Amino acid sequence: MTTRRAHIAMFSIAAHGHVNPSIEVIRELVARGHRVTYAIPPAFAEKIAETGAEPKRWHSTLPTDDDPDAWGTELIDNIEPFLTDALQAEPQLAAAYAGDEPDLVLYDITAYPARVLAHRWGVPIVQLSPNLVAWEGYAEEVGKPMFEPLKRTPRGKAFYETFARWIAENGMDVSVEDFMGRPDRCLVLIPKVLQPNADRVDEKRYSFVGACQGDRSAQGDWQRPADAERVLLVSLGSSFTKQPGFYRECVRAFGDLPGWHVVLQIGKFVDPSELGDVPGNVEVHPWVPQLSVLRRADAFITHAGAGGSQEGLATGTPMVAVPQAVDQFGNADMLQALGVARHVPMEAATADTLREAVLAVADDPEVARRLHEIREQMAREGGTRRAADLIEAELPMGL
Repeated sequence: MTTRRAHIAMFSIAAHGHVNPSIEVIRELVARGHRVTYAIPPAFAEKIAETGAEPKRWHSTLPTDDDPDAWGTELIDNIEPFLTDALQAEPQLAAAYAGDEPDLVLYDITAYPARVLAHRWGVPIVQLSPNLVAWEGYAEEVGKPMFEPLKRTPRGKAFYETFARWIAENGMDVSVEDFMGRPDRCLVLIPKVLQPNADRVDEKRYSFVGACQGDRSAQGDWQRPADAERVLLVSLGSSFTKQPGFYRECVRAFGDLPGWHVVLQIGKFVDPSELGDVPGNVEVHPWVPQLSVLRRADAFITHAGAGGSQEGLATGTPMVAVPQAVDQFGNADMLQALGVARHVPMEAATADTLREAVLAVADDPEVARRLHEIREQMAREGGTRRAADLIEAELPMGL
């Protein structure tokens, strides 16, 4: 146990998928009496302040959730912006913490400057991963096939040379690959069942704490209509939501389907008028309090992001996974392999296919049984309180 209030600093980027998974951990640390500062771009400062943490604002050059197309289509397009942003962010963050250095650093997987600053300050550092982590053999099985060809391209070569030089200039003896993907200590904020090759993960380095959920009442509530026999939630998350054609297929699939009520979240890039005539059993919103809806839902069409996947598991909701990008494809396969979802590729997501998939998972007793088992496993992982306990255990002796 700690003997005095510690200063814990969290570092992240302005993206819901990177802030939301750890937000309850931050709230819990504040509730335990610690002073928590949170380095974040201004767009998320208010959200952070609501936890009781102190936002430390900095300017980011990364694309935001408002412009997902800015990430490009190639691997180098996806990774280069994080290094570019880190190089310009590090001096800002060093200045923000000058004379206010923390006792311990927490950081999201994207927050490269945090690892440099923790090394400079000589304080312990713990990564909070919102998605899967590397297993023993990952470098050979996944890393080399993905990154070795990149290193032979002009942009890839420049990326690695710049990254390695920055690491060396800060007195760190670590490879670019290990800097990006091998933390000293990491809390994994997903259920272990969503981790590929979980039996090969080094649990001295990585601790699975599962979904870190808390009181979401501030987000609002959703009540199931009295006449709804079954409820379906459709959501593609917060970023890759510009899919009016997909939403029209959902309306075709479930509009006026006897007994079903549909909650359709379309994000901020689609106007409801693009959906055409919407039957009375379909409610359309740019955003919904997802966990509140899922607690009352009978099925969930999801993009299979890490957050949505684990919320579906935590609420025991049968899923149809329609992945859009990055890790979502692997998550969709994992959910299907667990026996709790159907993976429907976007190009195959027609009204008929979606209706058949939803009715199949919603009516399958084996799906219900597997969801019950997984919920029990997740409850034992500890969630928010265990995450906070493990963070406190990393604080320097004497605190």
